[in-house]
Amino acid sequence: MSEKAFENLNLVVRDNFWIEVDGVVVLSRWRVDLLKAVAQTGSISAAARRMQIPYRLAWQRIHEMETCLGMSLLTSERGGQGGGGSLLTADADNLIQRYEHFAEGLDEIVQRHFQNAF
Repeated sequence: MSEKAFENLNLVVRDNFWIEVDGVVVLSRWRVDLLKAVAQTGSISAAARRMQIPYRLAWQRIHEMETCLGMSLLTSERGGQGGGGSLLTADADNLIQRYEHFAEGLDEIVQRHFQNAF
């Protein structure tokens, strides 16, 4: 194909970076968004609703991150009169900040590289 042929295709690049421990995803944009949703809503169930995912999936992903990282990411209170809830730990806040620092500017770099290639 010629250079002009690629221009007419309206190609769009998408990127997704994640961090693994022993082949298991422990941090990604989606997982950071999940943690931030818990912080904003005060519970895993409300975060799951906000992200339009099942509660079980949200809980599993958080548990998976905690297990692989060897740290607690949430402090939780069981239900009751107030309904319980969850707060992020300092470690979770730190991970979010580090991931966001890592991801800052990656979209622009990928876009530039894609533009050079296509």
